[in-house]
Amino acid sequence: MFGHSEDAAIGEIAARHAAAHNGNGKDSEQRFRDLLQALPAAIYTTDAFGRITFFNHACIEFAGRTPKIGEMWCVTWKLYWPDGTPLPHEECPMAVALKENRPVRDVEAVAERPDGSRICFMPYPTPLRDGRGRLVGAVNMLVDITARKQAEERMMLLTAEVDHRSNNLLAVIQAMLRLTKADSAEAFQAAFQGRITALANVQRLFSASRWTGASLRTIVEEELGPYSGGDRRRVSIVGDDVRLPSSLAQAIAVAIHELATNAAKYGALSSPSGRIEIRWDTDPLALRWSESGGPLVKKPTREGFGVGAVDGVIRTLQGHIARHWRPEGLVCELSFAEIPA
Repeated sequence: MFGHSEDAAIGEIAARHAAAHNGNGKDSEQRFRDLLQALPAAIYTTDAFGRITFFNHACIEFAGRTPKIGEMWCVTWKLYWPDGTPLPHEECPMAVALKENRPVRDVEAVAERPDGSRICFMPYPTPLRDGRGRLVGAVNMLVDITARKQAEERMMLLTAEVDHRSNNLLAVIQAMLRLTKADSAEAFQAAFQGRITALANVQRLFSASRWTGASLRTIVEEELGPYSGGDRRRVSIVGDDVRLPSSLAQAIAVAIHELATNAAKYGALSSPSGRIEIRWDTDPLALRWSESGGPLVKKPTREGFGVGAVDGVIRTLQGHIARHWRPEGLVCELSFAEIPA
């Protein structure tokens, strides 16, 4: 593996290292060579013409192949710029460092291995000069930054997702603000605050799931938990759980909140004997709210303050809502032809 040119290049590095530490030249050279082999970073050297003179074991793992002494410019098989444009070896950072006799820094590139896998890296090519300042070669260290680049991409995707969700949430809040009506400022505040709380609960569920979705069952259980008192006969929930995207989860949370609030004031939840059953199908999504055992129900003579807000939010998602005012209790059906993103 080691040739005369390689010995000269490593010897130059070792000589400087030895001089700095006032040690024996040959012993220091061997120690320095052993040090380079032990380092986890891929390190190699070339002569002044760009021919590889030395590479450590880490280069083999990095490049996915065993380089050959005498190859030109780089230990890698193929090179690309970060945007995917091919990077000819004769134009790579190591070639630039030798041709222009200067270190090259703050450059990123992509190396392709023979098996097709790719690795993002930063090279640190640095010219080597003899005692008279003449160029005798260069040393390069290739630092794998693939994990960092993947983390940056994930962060960019997360930032875009948060931005999308924030805009969506603000649109829902604006719609609720526009549609919320009340006879007094106090009533408006109570109604609007309740709906905001329902939305906040959904956002918490999204955060807990790392933004993969919000559980429909959890949304329903949390909205109705304060009314059931732990009595499963009072509130019955039937349906296979499904994760909902943000816009749909927000709409259903607001709808369930309004239905529960109205049931607690005027419907089944206002009576100790009242019962609520919620069941749903998921393909397509259809949710049915049924009340029974409460006061005798009559169809309202005017639209309640919560009706406009719920209907408005549901319709923004091309959903359909239907209410059936049965004497034994309200039945409300929500349906969506498609689950919106």
